[in-house]
Amino acid sequence: MKFDETPIVKDPAKEGLSPPNIRENASAAVRCYPSKPKDTQAIGLPGERVPNWQEKGIAKFAELLEKNKALRVYMDICVRCGACTDKCQFYLGTGDPQNFPVMRAELMRKVYRRYFTPAGRANTLSEAADFDEEMLEKWYTYFYQCSECRRCSVFCPYGIDTAEITMAAREIMASIGVSTKYVTEVVAKVYERGNNLGIPPAAWKDNCEFLEQDVEEETGKPIRFPVDDYGADILLVPPSADNFANVDTMIGYGKLFYALGIRWTTSTYCNEGGNFGLFLNYQNLKKVNKRIIDAARMLNVKTIIWGECGHAWRGAILTPTLNGPMDMFDPPYPYHISQFIVKMIRQGAFEGRIDKSANDDYIVTYHDPCNTARAGQLLDEPREILRYCVNHFIEMPRNTIREKTFCCGAGGGLLTDELMPIRMAGGKPRAMAVKHTGANYLATICAICKAQLPESMHYWDVPVKVGGTIDLFARALLL
Repeated sequence: MKFDETPIVKDPAKEGLSPPNIRENASAAVRCYPSKPKDTQAIGLPGERVPNWQEKGIAKFAELLEKNKALRVYMDICVRCGACTDKCQFYLGTGDPQNFPVMRAELMRKVYRRYFTPAGRANTLSEAADFDEEMLEKWYTYFYQCSECRRCSVFCPYGIDTAEITMAAREIMASIGVSTKYVTEVVAKVYERGNNLGIPPAAWKDNCEFLEQDVEEETGKPIRFPVDDYGADILLVPPSADNFANVDTMIGYGKLFYALGIRWTTSTYCNEGGNFGLFLNYQNLKKVNKRIIDAARMLNVKTIIWGECGHAWRGAILTPTLNGPMDMFDPPYPYHISQFIVKMIRQGAFEGRIDKSANDDYIVTYHDPCNTARAGQLLDEPREILRYCVNHFIEMPRNTIREKTFCCGAGGGLLTDELMPIRMAGGKPRAMAVKHTGANYLATICAICKAQLPESMHYWDVPVKVGGTIDLFARALLL
């Protein structure tokens, strides 16, 4: 049985798009709001378009080609075979051929050929283009309609990592003062408040206290949500949304550690696992990630555990490269909450303490977030947890899961209201795969996915609840 991959945006008129032009230029009509100078200046970027931006942009391009040898290879080896063309959810959703991964990457390759090949410099190459205002506008539009999900790379016979091309294009644009409000605002909030949502330390503590009261009323157990507990065994680094939006996931963390009798904490210095530097430039990727290591050292914890967030995990696994060895921690490498739970399961820590029937209202399917699956190899652990705590688990079609998973439609810095038509279009392939299963609960381990998937499931008429893997585990856990 096949699921529907018809390239169309549902009710485009409702989304402000013109139905007659939906296939030709729908995507081109949608773009991100530009960043605000106060945010870009706070994170080390120009507050406005710099003078001589073309020259400086090409200089940045040259710098990236020198530092990232893979990028130069990706500029040269694509033969435009078409293997990636129908693999991108944004093409499948919009039908816009500019959202072919190869066509999006060609926007950068044309500039590369113009300035970094002999024929291009001699202006004798037809496949080259100037880095001019028109090209910059296309870069700004289409490189922010790529979620850096890498699905196209799975199918590329040459192993071209299109996400690296998107990341390089965004870094070039950021260096000349062209970036998006959503991404730069989030990074600025991390430096100012310690998290993506801009939550002050006092509000973080207050909400943890509210959760303690609510959970004790529900369970009768003194389950704590500690903050800045010096000398705790574990520093949990969740996405900040878990404490304010995905509260069932936050409650799940608390119940888990309570059941195991483990002393844990969060940090007000860095209570955010998500790393939007990944969607902007290397400098901020490194700086945001370092805050987590610094928080762990400040609190003198033994172990860092990353929570349910996709791009947090992708940033986490880069920690030794970005910020040096983790030898002072146990384990001395990035550690995910799913890995921790599976370890405890295998050690028998929950023997006789799991009631699967607590989840019998649900037929559960699982969404592999791009960054935990393709970039982080967390493929089996979430499934092992689900099979341990639910009776009814079903997979989506094989070509839509694990390494071949579809993006939720809003990763890579796309979770912003002005991109809603693109998000809903890009979410269609995942929605159709979920509908295929007949499940009524969609589990995942990513905060971005938990924000996007309820919207897209509703949009595409898929009646399913979205929640965390740990949410279901905590429901089944007997305290």
